[in-house]
Amino acid sequence: MGEFWPVPDVLAYLAGRWRVERSVRDLASGDEGRFEGTTVFGPLEGDSGLLECGGLLHEESGSFVWQGVARPAERTLRYLPGPAHGTARVRFADGRPFHDLDLTTGRHLTDHPCSADLYRGEFTVRDADHWRTVWRVRGPAKDLVLTTDYARTA
Repeated sequence: MGEFWPVPDVLAYLAGRWRVERSVRDLASGDEGRFEGTTVFGPLEGDSGLLECGGLLHEESGSFVWQGVARPAERTLRYLPGPAHGTARVRFADGRPFHDLDLTTGRHLTDHPCSADLYRGEFTVRDADHWRTVWRVRGPAKDLVLTTDYARTA
C-alpha cells in the first residue's frame, strides 16, 4: 500500500458519506462474501436529543452476499472524542466499548476481544478520500478476514 496519510483529527476526517466495499473470507471453509453499501458519519445525538460532544454516529447499510444469497445488512456505531486530541473511542450502538482509533500517523492497530474470539484490526489511510480496515478474527469457531475499503462520496 505504500505510505500512510496522517489524519490530525479522526472525527473531522470521517464526517460525511462513504461508499463501502467489504470482502469477507472464511479461511477455514474457503467461503467468500461481499458487502456493498454506504456509511454515513453524522452528528451524534445524546440520550437527551442534544449533540454529544462532537461525536459521530456511524450508520452503515447495504447488501451482503454470502454463498450466493443477498441480504440487507446494516450496523450502527458511535464514535466519541478520544483521550488525546484527534483520536476517537468507538462504541457499539448500545454503548459497549469496541475499540480506540488514532489515525495521527495514518495507521492504527487495535484489538477487540469478543467472547472466545479475538478481533485484530488494522486501519490505514491512503489519502483525503480513501481508507481501509482489515479485521482478522480468530476463535474456536471463526477464522475470518474482513477487508473494507471506504471512498468518500459527494
